[in-house]
Amino acid sequence: MSKQHKFSASDKMSDLINENHSLLLVISRFGLSLGFGDQTVKEVCIANGIDCNTFLAVVNFLTEDNIEVDYDYGDISIVSVINYLKNAHSYFLEFKLPQIRNKLIEAVNNQDQSIPYSSIFLKFFDEYVMEVRKHMEYEDKVTFPYVLKLLNGEKVSNYTIAVFRNHHNDIESKLVELKNILIKYYPDNGNSYLLTEVLFDIFSCEMDLATHNQVEDFLFIPEVEAVERKIKMKL
Repeated sequence: MSKQHKFSASDKMSDLINENHSLLLVISRFGLSLGFGDQTVKEVCIANGIDCNTFLAVVNFLTEDNIEVDYDYGDISIVSVINYLKNAHSYFLEFKLPQIRNKLIEAVNNQDQSIPYSSIFLKFFDEYVMEVRKHMEYEDKVTFPYVLKLLNGEKVSNYTIAVFRNHHNDIESKLVELKNILIKYYPDNGNSYLLTEVLFDIFSCEMDLATHNQVEDFLFIPEVEAVERKIKMKL
């Protein structure tokens, strides 16, 4: 590490959460459960078999005011990053997006049935979820297995991480559209409390997806490119 980062291995894990509650999501995606007591980041990582440098790389990347990752190649476990990203995919597809959909159904459930607000909003949301699922399943089934083969020394000739980079679309943009549609066109007789809950969740999910993409773009992809270069030099 070439500079002083915000969080270090000697910090208490509980202090990270108190400093920035959004790190709860990061912690859970590394497979860590609450109940740290006064253990440090290093102690928690060791106890749970988590690569501490990788954990700190993600935590500091997401909490510092830049989009640069200055950890040297080899300091970060790509396998740990893949596990983190796969857990994030499960969170979005199996928990967060279904939860938003249920709240959206409740928010529009009492509308005048002669005006199909419910079907319009839900159709837009479901199309968005299909787009996200396609994006994330591609990573789970194509990109991550490719990287794991590279790390295992297997030769892969028909794919590179550049293919993934070139097709790495902005998956949170359609969620922004849904948010704007609800703000601008939600009926006057709708339940404003329920709508507020839905919008808070959408805002939160939008930010979460954006940071998820940043981890892929500025941490995961450069690390894989470094592996590809190293292999190419040996040929």
